[in-house]
Amino acid sequence: MRLAANGILLVVSVATSLLLSEFGARLFLNPADYLSVETVEDDVLGIKVPPRAAGFDAWGFRNGDVPSRADIVALGDSHTYGNNAPMADSWPAIVAEQTGLTVYNLGLGGYGPVQYYELLRTRAFTLRPKIILCAIYMGDDFENAFLMTYGKDHWATLRRESGIRADANIWTTPPAGTVSQRFRLWLSRHSVVYRVVVHGPVLGAVKGAVQIQRAGGSDVDTTTLIDRDAGIQEAFRPASIRSRVNPRSPAVREGMRITFELLRRMDEMARERGAEFVVVIIPTKETVFAEHLLGNPATYLRHVVADVVEDETEATRELTAFLDGARIPHVETVRALRSRVAEQLYTKSDRDMHPGSKGYGVIGQTVAEFLRARVAAGTVH
Repeated sequence: MRLAANGILLVVSVATSLLLSEFGARLFLNPADYLSVETVEDDVLGIKVPPRAAGFDAWGFRNGDVPSRADIVALGDSHTYGNNAPMADSWPAIVAEQTGLTVYNLGLGGYGPVQYYELLRTRAFTLRPKIILCAIYMGDDFENAFLMTYGKDHWATLRRESGIRADANIWTTPPAGTVSQRFRLWLSRHSVVYRVVVHGPVLGAVKGAVQIQRAGGSDVDTTTLIDRDAGIQEAFRPASIRSRVNPRSPAVREGMRITFELLRRMDEMARERGAEFVVVIIPTKETVFAEHLLGNPATYLRHVVADVVEDETEATRELTAFLDGARIPHVETVRALRSRVAEQLYTKSDRDMHPGSKGYGVIGQTVAEFLRARVAAGTVH
C-alpha cells in the first residue's frame, strides 16, 4: 500500500512540476517561437492558423497583435514567417528594428504568390501601409502558384490551360505511425518545454552537427559542405527542389506566368492606394553556397547542385527582367548572404534548409538598407 502511495505521489509531483514548468515557459516565452504550427484547411488559402492560436494574433499570424495601422506589411512563406527563429529574429522584425518603422508580418509556411495576392487584397490594405514587401522564394514559389491555381477552384480564373488538375495540398505529412511518434508530435504542438529542451539552440545545434556529419556518407539525397578552415558545416538536399526551380518545366513555367500576373496586379493595387510595392527575392541555400559546392569536383550530387543553380539563375533573371519592365522595385539578397556564409546563416540540420536567426538577420538588414536608400532618394515618404 505504501509503495503504491509513494508511486502515486511521485507521479503527481512530476506532473505538477511539468505543468508549472510549462506555465513558466509560456509566461516568459512566445509559444509561436517554439511550438509546431497547427493549421486548419481553407478553401482559398489552402491552410490557415486559427485566430488567437497560442502565440498568434487575431488574424492567425505571428505578431503580437493586429495593429490599427502599420508602415510596412510583409508577405511571404516560411522564410518570411521566420521558421527556426524567434519572432523577433524574423527578417520583417529586423526591418522594423533597423528602420524604426512598424512592420506587420503576413508570412506563413507553404504560402506562395496566390496567397500573397489574396492577403494583400483582404488583409494588408486594411492596415493602410506605406510599403508592401512581397518575398518571392526561388525554391518553390513558382510551383506553388501552379499548384494552387490548378488545385483550388477558387483560383480557376487564373488558369490558361484546360484539363489540368493539381494537388494543392502541399502541407500533408505522413501520419505518425508508432505511439512514440504520435506522442512526440503531440508534444511538439503543445509543450513549449519539450520544444526548448529537445529542439532548443543548444541541443538542436549539437544534434544538427551530428546529423550533418552522418549525412555526408549515408544519405543518398543529401550532400554536405564541411570546410573547417572557412567555418562552414552545412547540409543540402538539392534533388528535392531541382524540379521546382526548373523554368523549362511546364508547371514551373505556368507558375511563373501566374506569379508575374499577380505581382503586376499587386503593384497596381498598391499604387492606387499610394503605397510602394517592393519584391524581396530570397534564394535557395544551394545558390547561396554555389561557389563552395561547385568549386570542388568531388562534391557529392555536384551535378544536381549545378542544375539547381543554373535553373534558379535563369528563373531569377526572368523574374528581375519582368520586374524591371513593370517598374516594380526589387531587392536581391543573394549577394549579402554569400558574403557571410561562414557565420552559420542556416539551421544546423540535414533535413531543414531554412535560415536561422543570423540568416534572417542578413536578409532583414539588406532589405532595411534598400528601404533607407529609397527614403533618402525621396521615392518612399
